[in-house]
Amino acid sequence: MSNNAVVISGTGIYVPPHTISNEELVAAFNAYVDLQNSQNAEAIAAGTQTALTHSSVEFIEKASGIKQRYVIEKGGVLDPTRMYPRFEERPDDQLSLMAEIAVVAAKDAMAQAGKTGADIDAVLCSSANMQRAYPAMAIEIQQAIGAGGYGFDMNVACSSATFAIEQAVNAVKSGSAKCVLVVNPEITSAHLEWKDRDCHFIFGDVCTAVIIERAETATSKDQWEVLGTKLVTQFSNNIRNNFGFMNRMEDSDPNGRDKTFRQEGRKVFKEVVPMAAAHIEAHLGALQIEPTAVRRYWLHQANLGMNQLVIKKLVGGEAGSDVAPLILDEFANTASAGSVIAFHRHRADLKAGDLGVICSFGAGYSIGSVIAKKR
Repeated sequence: MSNNAVVISGTGIYVPPHTISNEELVAAFNAYVDLQNSQNAEAIAAGTQTALTHSSVEFIEKASGIKQRYVIEKGGVLDPTRMYPRFEERPDDQLSLMAEIAVVAAKDAMAQAGKTGADIDAVLCSSANMQRAYPAMAIEIQQAIGAGGYGFDMNVACSSATFAIEQAVNAVKSGSAKCVLVVNPEITSAHLEWKDRDCHFIFGDVCTAVIIERAETATSKDQWEVLGTKLVTQFSNNIRNNFGFMNRMEDSDPNGRDKTFRQEGRKVFKEVVPMAAAHIEAHLGALQIEPTAVRRYWLHQANLGMNQLVIKKLVGGEAGSDVAPLILDEFANTASAGSVIAFHRHRADLKAGDLGVICSFGAGYSIGSVIAKKR
């Protein structure tokens, strides 16, 4: 191994205090549907408005494989008259919510890597949505953990974590940073459209963290050498959220359907699965690694069927949770954090020399992969 090797030396996670089961979610959603249909009964009878339809646990599990999700606040989500979380606005001199959960995950990763804030000289905050425009969330997190150097925010939707890992690896290789913290605070409950039957069950809240440094400075017992990273983007409108600072100037409806998460699910499935499988295969091929030689795939956790099909295309057959572990059933889709949760939760049983792939895919379209080897 080269002395210039770059490793992942620790990972961490923040798990919210509340869960919402599919049963709870469906009960609240169906109550919302009944309320809306009652309030709009005349328009529905006149044919000028379409009646909303109920959701079901069976529909959710068949469509996604999701059984529950963690959320920071559940009362507002389950209120049929509201259907989104209730957060309290914080004063500017108080740690923001996104920074707060990032610090928890960061400290978990730092403990695993044997690092203090003083050891970290770069913080990358990468997630599907940022709480504010500026100052950067990363800089607030940097201060909260006592890190030096620099920090910046980045967003590539559900691929934000893998894209940030590449930036972190390159920073360490170039010498612009010695030890980088990547955090992925995903408060997805705030941008999910809980009132839409086609997607109301998809997301959950979480935050993950990853420590990246040179192998020569790493002291943790669990180290993964990054053999390579590969990123690709291809424009698509099939996953989109139009919420942004221009909305006010456009005099557009702040509660318009396009101001929260929306997707053309079938198109995404059909287009992204072959792209992701081909991306991973090409990345492995560049390093002369056969897909079947990979001990574990930690894939983006958006949809059970999607992951099963990606793996089937790669290894030429069915593969169980030992090859491609699932955290989707417990956490739901956690945007960029999903593949990192899988890596965090499902690597302790692997041995030195084992190969693994962390891969995410999402809006953009964007696909990022990290090939790593257990030291």
